[in-house]
Amino acid sequence: MAPAEAEAGTAFVTVNGARVALPGSATPHTTTLDWLRNRGLTGSKEGCAEGECGACAVMVARPGAEGSSATEWVALNSCLVPVAALDGQEVVTVEGLGTPARLHPVQRELADRGGSQCGYCTPGFVCSMAAEFYRADRSPVDPENTQADHECGPNGFDLHALSGNLCRCTGYRPIRDAAYALGSPEEGDPLTQRLRAEPTPPRPTHLAADGAELVRPGTLAEAVELLAGRPDAVLLAGSTDVGVDLNLRGARPPLLVAVDRLPELRDLRVTDEEVCIGAALTLTEVERGLDGRVPLLAQLFPQFASRLIRNGATLGGNLGTGSPIGDAAPVLLALEASLVLVGTDGERVVPLADYFTGYRASVRRPGELIREVRLPLPLAPVAAFHKVAKRRFDDISSVAVAFALEVVDGTVTRVRIGLGGVAATPIRALRTEALLQGSPWTPESVSAAAGVLAAEGTPLSDHRASDRYRSAMLEQSLLRLHSDQGMLSEVAP
Repeated sequence: MAPAEAEAGTAFVTVNGARVALPGSATPHTTTLDWLRNRGLTGSKEGCAEGECGACAVMVARPGAEGSSATEWVALNSCLVPVAALDGQEVVTVEGLGTPARLHPVQRELADRGGSQCGYCTPGFVCSMAAEFYRADRSPVDPENTQADHECGPNGFDLHALSGNLCRCTGYRPIRDAAYALGSPEEGDPLTQRLRAEPTPPRPTHLAADGAELVRPGTLAEAVELLAGRPDAVLLAGSTDVGVDLNLRGARPPLLVAVDRLPELRDLRVTDEEVCIGAALTLTEVERGLDGRVPLLAQLFPQFASRLIRNGATLGGNLGTGSPIGDAAPVLLALEASLVLVGTDGERVVPLADYFTGYRASVRRPGELIREVRLPLPLAPVAAFHKVAKRRFDDISSVAVAFALEVVDGTVTRVRIGLGGVAATPIRALRTEALLQGSPWTPESVSAAAGVLAAEGTPLSDHRASDRYRSAMLEQSLLRLHSDQGMLSEVAP
């Protein structure tokens, strides 16, 4: 089936090199996965419909790092993103990478090393692996460098690129072996040449069908004006939360407003006084842009879902949903973050500690959106993020605890503790903070404070954990922090 050429001005997506018109083939709620499969591109599979298995992964061309004039290939969960949100963008599926007669290097290595059995998950692995294969700063790891990430292969392949891909029958060793056997892209590789092209700038979008609309405003002013007039609108950034509502809860919002590419929401800057993070920057972009300059965030990122999710998820979306188990909120509370909210009446700055008002509720007024997150400097020198979950990676927290404190001459002079999963909202452990402030950093005082921390919040029992377990984990988290800091001080020069 030959894709129809998109007419000038018509919403379209370029799929495997061919432009395909969206009107008539998609509604505002049609996921990219369903749209691709309806067009006969059935390599992409639906395994979970919530972004946890990676069977639906595809590659999307996105602008590279800030200041770069090039493009990069980013792996995304196609089951979550409405295809209309990709208007004007370029998608490559497993069918666009290679053919049986001419396999792509990733496909060839997976085949040669026994990386596929039933094959259901394989297309998703291929697309995630190919996005890492084309990563511009991937380079061989020096085997003599003992500080190198132990999960990076000798070819510089970051195995965490596959953290969102689930395999149930092959086993991960041959998949890892295939990833570590990859060389560099060949000079004539068309997808490599595509990386050198100018990124496709975002463009305004309006798709209406089945009584619903998806709109991508051209400016922030247009976005807030639209939101002010439509209280039924749902904001769309990475769609890692909205996509789950569409798939599993049958949500059909009448208006989706895509704000993920608005330049005003995509700024990242560090001054002497603060770190400012645009609300629509993906977590991957923030992670790479900060490059470890905020250690507490650096601890958060590898534990926040998977690389596939972090390639789409945003801090604005994570905070905007108001989830009490979102991993970002406890960390940002410990960092004393403030939010810049913008609406038709202008901007206002709200401390994150005052932002949440109830379960999935906040002080954000109708028509307002989060423009950026601000972190004051200097940062507390002692920082730790403890996530308690049933799986090490790509899981929802049962309890999340973030610490930021300063100890001077054995006394706690500054302390902030953010908690998630133990109340109807993310909270600060205010009683524990008050007890620790000015106290000696000793096993006795920390043990007393840990007992107070165990009683913070109003933890519930559910399928993830009991209330007693959650309280016990709060207590243990502070004891663990003290123990870890003691070991660090023993090895310090």
